[in-house]
Amino acid sequence: MEINLISDTVTKPTSEMLDAMMAAKVGDDVFKADPTVNALEEKVAELFGKEAALYFPSGTMTNQAAIKLHTNPGDQLICDKYAHVYNYEGGGVSFNSGVSCKLVDGYRGTMTAEQVEHAVNPPDFYHSPLTSLVCIENTTNKGGGACWNFQELERIKSVCEKHKLAYHLDGARLWNALVAKNETARQYGALFDSISVCLSKGLGCPVGSVLVGNKELIGKALRIRKVLGGGMRQAGFLAAAGIYALDNHVERLAEDHKRAQEIGKILEMLSLVKKIEPIETNIIIFEIDEQKTSETAFLEKLKQKGVHIIGMGQGKLRIVTHLDYTDRKHEAFIGLLRKL
Repeated sequence: MEINLISDTVTKPTSEMLDAMMAAKVGDDVFKADPTVNALEEKVAELFGKEAALYFPSGTMTNQAAIKLHTNPGDQLICDKYAHVYNYEGGGVSFNSGVSCKLVDGYRGTMTAEQVEHAVNPPDFYHSPLTSLVCIENTTNKGGGACWNFQELERIKSVCEKHKLAYHLDGARLWNALVAKNETARQYGALFDSISVCLSKGLGCPVGSVLVGNKELIGKALRIRKVLGGGMRQAGFLAAAGIYALDNHVERLAEDHKRAQEIGKILEMLSLVKKIEPIETNIIIFEIDEQKTSETAFLEKLKQKGVHIIGMGQGKLRIVTHLDYTDRKHEAFIGLLRKL
């Protein structure tokens, strides 16, 4: 039995999701004539209490489009040093927008309003880049699925308003945060100027992310999506998966969180494991005691047993629970860990 815990992006559509996809009514979305894509966009906009939304092929593209929309070449955005827009989007911030990143040394991918305040460059000091945007990632990938404190996000919003900065949320795993913290999409919609949400991670869709904002912003995003090559034709087959997932796969994220907690408890018992990051959602990040075994040897040992996890560098390993990680696979993996 193969157990793939590399990421929550490895899931395949359920049979019910496939049925919904095959039954979709489609058109040419580049001409905004795909009824299912339009329905998905309306649904997500309504969820967040925003005026409009736009469907994209990927979360990287939604983030890159948002950064382009909120900045001008030569500007600077503020984000945590673990942020996805800085670490895992191929340098797109500079390539696509000509923007640099002011990195904040936060905690597990989160930062405080005070840190953001200190990172803002004086607007009249023309020797430094003009600060124009603050980017938040919730949950934090490199931070081990950590959820932000909502009150801190509100305080950062006040800093943004004070300095006339745009406020973008990379909500690739926001659905996990909403379930874990018992928060609502509308709370976030009221706070951020733009929000990117992913459908192909915890929700189990094969493709797709959505950018939400006001009508003016999303109208401009349509042009940016075109420039980035993100226009798709009969995309309703994919959008139907998103509609199905939003109706059926959000609350079940609590199961992924529970299994992650159970894996963490077993890892704590292993002498081979030196440290485990606190587990809030579906991501477990831990470090191997390299005096007892190497990271490579540990990964290979699991691989020989049909279990796949990923190394994140600097001695850190990552496990991600997801829709396709069933009770049967969970029991088998727990049993294997107990024997290590």
